[in-house]
Amino acid sequence: MVRQMRRWAAVLAGTLVTALLSLGTTGPASAAPKPAPAGVDITGVGLAAPLQLRAETQPAHVGAVIDQVNFLGRTGMASGPKPADLGPKYTVVVLAGETPKQTYDLYPKAVGGPRVFRPAKQPDGRKTSAGWFLGRLSMSETLRTAGVPLERQFDTVSGGVGGGERVLPEDTLDPAKDLDEALGDLQRLLLLNVGVMLTITVGLAGIALLIRRRTR
Repeated sequence: MVRQMRRWAAVLAGTLVTALLSLGTTGPASAAPKPAPAGVDITGVGLAAPLQLRAETQPAHVGAVIDQVNFLGRTGMASGPKPADLGPKYTVVVLAGETPKQTYDLYPKAVGGPRVFRPAKQPDGRKTSAGWFLGRLSMSETLRTAGVPLERQFDTVSGGVGGGERVLPEDTLDPAKDLDEALGDLQRLLLLNVGVMLTITVGLAGIALLIRRRTR
């Protein structure tokens, strides 16, 4: 019995030594390589040379531009707006390091809201289907902030992923009228609150009186 226990101990010790040696010799070599930093190249109307953004120096701009295309589904619409309604086109190429991986055509000024077109042929050779998608409402401002020569958008927009329009036209804004309406709404709200409080107070008083009568 003692010999058998010694054999088991020797086998266990040898297994532990082998495992430790393998960890010491292969651990650093088997470490997964760090992913290449992201980047985007943008070409299009008004850009004499490609606009090159890299995560090392402009991480916020790179992330914002990639966010304009990272939500697209597997399939999009087969056809998009008429060419005359698309407006200026900007091609965005997403890179890993300096290797192009994906490409998209962005139309921030398209009639009816921003549009994204994903070509079937991608730089990395992966299989995908061509399709049109509604773009994010922030597309124009995102591209402008990144360096694309687009006019600044001050409009307040509404809607989902794409489309949208000004909520209140400029010719309908009257500060004096809005102030009067706000004060009137505030007055009605105060009266309503007073009425609610009086109702609650009377109700509590009635309940207290009823309880007092029953406990006598």
